[in-house]
Amino acid sequence: MYYGKVEISGINTSKLKVLTESEKAELLERTKKGDMKAREELINGNLRLVLSVIQRFTGRGESPDDLFQVGCIGLIKAIDNFSAEFGVRFSTYAVPMIEGEVKRHIRDSGQIRVSRSLRDTAYKAIQAREKLTAKLKRDPTIEEISEKIDCKREDVVVALEAITEPISLYEPVFSDTGDTVYVMDQIGDNNDDINWLNEIALKEAISALGSREKKILNLRFLQGKTQVEVANEIGISQAQVSRLEKGALNKIKNEI
Repeated sequence: MYYGKVEISGINTSKLKVLTESEKAELLERTKKGDMKAREELINGNLRLVLSVIQRFTGRGESPDDLFQVGCIGLIKAIDNFSAEFGVRFSTYAVPMIEGEVKRHIRDSGQIRVSRSLRDTAYKAIQAREKLTAKLKRDPTIEEISEKIDCKREDVVVALEAITEPISLYEPVFSDTGDTVYVMDQIGDNNDDINWLNEIALKEAISALGSREKKILNLRFLQGKTQVEVANEIGISQAQVSRLEKGALNKIKNEI
């Protein structure tokens, strides 16, 4: 159990109830009609979901009890805003809401302060992104998010960047694929005479890749497309894109 604890915020996590999808659907419908008892059952039946989300934020000096309580706020917001018309499972909708609430808490309690107006714009953009993702079945563009919240594209970009947590130089750049290319590996130094040699080695390593691998890396890291978008463009599954991408990065790493 999370942080090795059985009890968090006075709740025995070993005895938490887990709802079936049909039970969730019924309780959500009753909640929408104002049934507060159903709402409470729905909250209690999804506390394990909150636990699974806050496990991602270990080692940040935050109290497990505080994170759990903040995560519950995100869960309640998800319950109050969820609609079956979104066409997704409740957990699919709730996870980013819970995660967003926890991230907001960590950012607001940190040493770096962001202006209220920037935070408000960023949170509106995040909510718009979640709704557009559910509606479009893909990641929305910045332009689509900007239009949704009636805000300039530049303001949305600045706001989202402002609430982005600082990352370590040892943070993996390609962490979604399991590769070990770190942020510090991509930082240039004009005084480092070895950089041009590394650049040549990188170009040679890329040139040795197959045409499909090159196209995937181009679409993913130069054009910024998601694995799902790449899969649709190339005509293969997202899982295949993930495997090919990881394999290509490993080849480059081994060559360099």
